[in-house]
Amino acid sequence: MPIKLEMLRTFSVVATQGTLAGAAAVLGRSPSAVSMMLAQLEDDIGAPLFETDRKSRLTPLGQLVLEESQRATDVFDRSVAAIRRHAMSAGGIVRIAAVPSATVALLPDVIEAFRKAHPDVRIEISDVDSAAVRARIQRDAADIGIVSAQPRDTPEGTRIRSDDLGIVCVEGGAIHLAHMNTQGMSGWDLLKREPLISNPLCELVDDPLVAEMRIASTLEARNTTAILSFVKRGFGASILPFDAVRNQPDGVEFFVPAHSTSQRELRKIRQDNGRMRGPVAAFWDLLKD
Repeated sequence: MPIKLEMLRTFSVVATQGTLAGAAAVLGRSPSAVSMMLAQLEDDIGAPLFETDRKSRLTPLGQLVLEESQRATDVFDRSVAAIRRHAMSAGGIVRIAAVPSATVALLPDVIEAFRKAHPDVRIEISDVDSAAVRARIQRDAADIGIVSAQPRDTPEGTRIRSDDLGIVCVEGGAIHLAHMNTQGMSGWDLLKREPLISNPLCELVDDPLVAEMRIASTLEARNTTAILSFVKRGFGASILPFDAVRNQPDGVEFFVPAHSTSQRELRKIRQDNGRMRGPVAAFWDLLKD
């Protein structure tokens, strides 16, 4: 008998629950039915998946099968969810994975323009960092990605816009006061006056001091809202692009170091072999400088 997805799902639940009774309750089946399906799976594989009949400990092969079972069921569940979302949306769907600053500063205008021509299309936005954006594009969990990159980096995707990276700090704090006293003529060395709240954008600053402080940092955040909240509470300062703090909250200051300017580019990416059609292609075309 060929291995079926339902066999893998049943095995995964049993392995997670540790007992037939617990798995039966989760699956809504009788323990005997669950046991029979496990036996069919083991017969087809030709080796035991559990060390004992109590199903509380996996064999090395069982551990491998568990990982593959979870991967297979996750892919299937995502596909089913995507199909259902498409069925619910009469005009189709566009899945966007974008860095937080793009979500705040770039996407609202694009979405407004897109909805005028495609009011029935469902738009899904994932607010994540650049590494997660790339991962979602690679595994086809997003149609379009927007990442942050340094202008000197190897070209990736298509450039949308660029802006300056700067220091964001609490109003009235040590960095803000030092910046005011130097009349704006200051560099990244001002960061030494407060703890650094690290985030992936720090990697885009070509300065050895920033690299050292990032390694030594004891607080890291990847969401722009969280970073600004931490800065406002006085936990330290951070590095963000101008677009991310265009409408910064009260009590927070932003400035670009005068002696060493670093820029961040926003680039749109997609799968190398991805063929965009309909709404996705229309949204892609609207993402421009």
